[in-house]
Amino acid sequence: MQKPKSINELFRGGGKRLRALKVQTQERSVVREHVCAALPPKLSEAVKSAGIEHGRLTIGVAGASWAARLRYATEALRLQVGSSMGVEIQSVRIKVVPPRA
Repeated sequence: MQKPKSINELFRGGGKRLRALKVQTQERSVVREHVCAALPPKLSEAVKSAGIEHGRLTIGVAGASWAARLRYATEALRLQVGSSMGVEIQSVRIKVVPPRA
């Protein structure tokens, strides 16, 4: 019987799907940094995730009240994040994400 691989071994070697997931996670982290840099400090603390896919910037926030506040800044975010990242953002979507358990 073959000894099971440790998590570290799996991450180091990784498969195609794992490498793609790692790249996507890194890309989303960069987008989140750009979004947070474009917002006031209090509001940026509420941003839990961000990503750009097919010209749409999707931002996940900690609660409905933060989502409402962020919706007032969507046009400025679209322009500023698009400019700072060098991509065209056509729309912005704000989502409330559940807290991590």
